[in-house]
Formats: sequence, C-alpha cells, structure tokens
Amino acid sequence: MFRYGKEELGIQQALRIARGTERAVLTTATRRRIHESAATVATIARGEAAVYGINTGFGPLCHTIISPDQTRELQRNILLSHSVGVGEALSPELTRLMLLLKVHALAQGYSGIAPEVLDRILWHLEQDVLPIVPEQGSVGASGDLAPLSHLFLPLIGEGKVRYRNQVLPTAQVLQQFQLPPLQLGPKAGLALINGTQFIAAHAILVVDEMYNCLAHADLNAALMIEGLRGSAAPFDERLHQTRPHPGNQHVAQNVRRLLGQSQIMKAHENCQKVQDPYSLRCVPQVHGASRQAWLQLKNAVAIEINSVTDNPVVFDQGLTISGGNFHGQPLALPLDYACLGASEIGNISDRRAYLSLEGRTEEVPKLLLRNTGVHSGFMLLQYTAAALASENKGLCFPASADSIPTSLGQEDHVSMGSIGGRKALRVCRNVLHILAIELLCATQALDFQRPLKTSRLLEKAHRQIRAAIPFAEKDRIIAEDIQKARALIQSRILLPPPPRRRSDRGAHYHSFEVY
Repeated sequence: MFRYGKEELGIQQALRIARGTERAVLTTATRRRIHESAATVATIARGEAAVYGINTGFGPLCHTIISPDQTRELQRNILLSHSVGVGEALSPELTRLMLLLKVHALAQGYSGIAPEVLDRILWHLEQDVLPIVPEQGSVGASGDLAPLSHLFLPLIGEGKVRYRNQVLPTAQVLQQFQLPPLQLGPKAGLALINGTQFIAAHAILVVDEMYNCLAHADLNAALMIEGLRGSAAPFDERLHQTRPHPGNQHVAQNVRRLLGQSQIMKAHENCQKVQDPYSLRCVPQVHGASRQAWLQLKNAVAIEINSVTDNPVVFDQGLTISGGNFHGQPLALPLDYACLGASEIGNISDRRAYLSLEGRTEEVPKLLLRNTGVHSGFMLLQYTAAALASENKGLCFPASADSIPTSLGQEDHVSMGSIGGRKALRVCRNVLHILAIELLCATQALDFQRPLKTSRLLEKAHRQIRAAIPFAEKDRIIAEDIQKARALIQSRILLPPPPRRRSDRGAHYHSFEVY
C-alpha cells in the first residue's frame, strides 16, 4: 500500500495504482501537514501583503489585489476560464495517472490546499468516475493549465465524467452519489491547475511502453540473427569493452545471452561470410543508444513525479515563493530525446524485416515463402513497417524546440512538453507494430533453419509465438497475424526474466531493467 506525500512514488508503482492493482492512501500525519499548509494560506489571504495566486489575480493579472470575500469566486472562475482544451478525450489510464500524480504532489504539504479537496480527488479514483479531459491545449509552461482545468471541473460540479462506460454531466453523477460540489478555498484552484501532471502521465507511459519496445527489439534481433545465420562476433564482450557505453554493453550482453548454446550458430561458425549488414551487426550500438535515451527519461520522470510543481510554493506564513516549478522543460527535453530513440528502434527493425525478405541467406527463400508467384508471401508486411517508420520520422521534430509566448507575455517561454509527450507515446505505439511485423518475419525465417535448433531461450519464445501464429505455407490475411504478434509483445510473455545481478555484469544492468 502506497502512502501519498510520505513515500517516494515509483514509475511502475504509479501504473499499478492507476490500474487498480495497488492501493494508495493519505495517512493521518500527511493530512495534518496538508491542513497546516491550508491554514497558512487562509491566514495569508486575510492579510494585506500581496502574495501571488492567494490574494492576487493570475498570470498578467498578478498585480490585481483580490479581496477576501472574492477568493472563492476567483478559484472557481480559474477552473472555468482555463478549461479551453480541444481534441479527443484522454484514455482512462492517462486520466487516472494525472489524478494520482496530482494527489501525490499536493500531499507534499507545500500547496495550501484543504484535505477535503484531495479526498474528493481520491473519491473520483476509487469510484472510477473519471473526468473527460481533451488532449490538446497545453503548452507545458505554467503547468498543464488547460487539461488540468478540465480534470478538476468535476470538483465544482462542472464538466463531464466517464462513469460505467458512459459520458455524463458531472452534476448528474454527483447527484446519484448525493455529493455536493466543492467550494474551493484560497489558492485551491491555482494549486490544482498549476503542475506538470499531464506531461508526467504521458512520460510514465512512454517509459513503460518504450521499455517494452527496447526489450523486444533485442529479442527480435536475436531471432533474426538466427533466422538469417548472422554472426555472434559483433556482440563479443571484449569488443564492447573497447567502447564501453553502458547501453551498448547492456544490449550486447542481452543478445549473447539470447544466443547462448545455439545449434544454428554452431553450424555456420566456420562459414566464409565476412560480416553482416548494419541492421544485424550494429544492434548494440543502435539499440544501446536508444536505451540511453530511455534511461535519461526514466531518471527525469522519477524525480518529477515526486516533486512539487505548482506555484507559489508555501513554506510557512513568512515564506511563500513564486517561482517556476511548473515549467515543463525538465521533461520536455528528455521526452523529445526518447521520441527519437524510440523511432530509431523502429527504423532498424524495419531494415531487419526488409533484409529477411531479400533471399540473401541460402536456406531462407525470397519473401519468406517457398512458393511465390501465385503467393506474394511477406512482401506487403514490410510496406506497413515502412509506412509506420516514415510516420515516426515526421513525429521526431522536437516539440521543445518551439516556444510561443502566452499570457500577454508573462509566460514568454514555454516548453511544449505536453506535445512532446503525446508524440513520443504515439511513436512508441507505432514501433510496437513495426516490432510485431519483424517478429513475424524473424520467426518465419527461423523455421527455415530446421531441424537445427536455436538457444533454449529463443526456442521457448518460438514455441509461444507458434502457439498463437502458425507457420505460413501460403498467403492469408496477415493483418490478423500482426495483431496477434502485437498482443504477444504487449503481454511481455516472450521476454526471459533478467539474469541475476552479479558484479561482473556491471551496474548498467540494474539501471536499464528497473523503473
């Protein structure tokens, strides 16, 4: 059981909470800290000294003093006026992640928000009454203002929610539960909508889904090396000690393990082939670089989801600091880097799929089918991989390279991290399909090496694949095979468990396998 505001939240832990497999609560001690912070803000609101967001307006209106009797109206109005999102609604999983990340941030006790507001957010999570949040509208600067405003409209009885697979007006659902809308106190509205929870929720999914892509890319490469009788020499540990990038070393070690004790590899160890194409030979260098991009994002997300990202930050009655903790740049840059890293995994996977169709390997027929002519074989599979790889290239322009000033110039540099998060997630999901296509090609190529067997780990993966997708003797609707392969990759059942950590494996193994 996770304790909001008291323990460090892990990335996988956040996913478990969002998926309902782990409970999370507010402890009595945390509630006390939250209450004390809210009391501090209430005192400031009654005072004469101007403190941004507590007794002043917002953004370019930061110099406008708000009287105590206007405070509640101000906090309600900020949710209404900032709910300007457009586009498709976020998935339930992203919405749950945003809600729990906001609870954890507010529970740190630096936001001056009342405990009953957090209780209502937790009620939405526990009852699965999920706000409808449009995906577009944030520039990732003063926090994710537009999506967070939509996320918290239901607290004041506004907006719409998804409940029991229906989209309903919030007021109707609250009435069913006999719950009144909340009256927000000083700073509450600002604390709710200032923050990076939209960017961070997307980044959590990118970390998780990109990890799965990277792990299966290594598996695919090993299967393809076996299917096309590639060399194991490029994965030799001695080679990678001469250029010891941790990502390269990690991937080379993975592939060595996957190829261990292979009959196929033994059968051609004295062949005359000098070297393989880059898509096989440079797997450690290409996959390894993408691993490094993933690692940078993972480390940034681990910090961000345990941080205070609203504004101002309330330390005590005498110290309230208006700063820039809400700015999305710390995640925006790593998301763009990860987006590029994920795209490269798709690029090299497409090249290996193409390579398997060429008929270069004596045992493997062109287009991966013995009787072509009447049958087209796997030809069109690679078209889809090429289309997805090309789409990903267009998505790789870094969102963080752009900045359009907002808020009448008050917010004159913005991160666009929200766009980067959405793009990176889309690229990962395209790569998943490319990897599914390569998996079909690699498995088909491997079958032409029979009766020779590959390693124990790859034989196990092969059996699981063939239990779901039979060997292709002739043309069939291969889109169905792609979806089955994609489902196998999503399930992660093909992946061997990571080896036990030993000192001779190096610290990199822990870094690249745990998040």
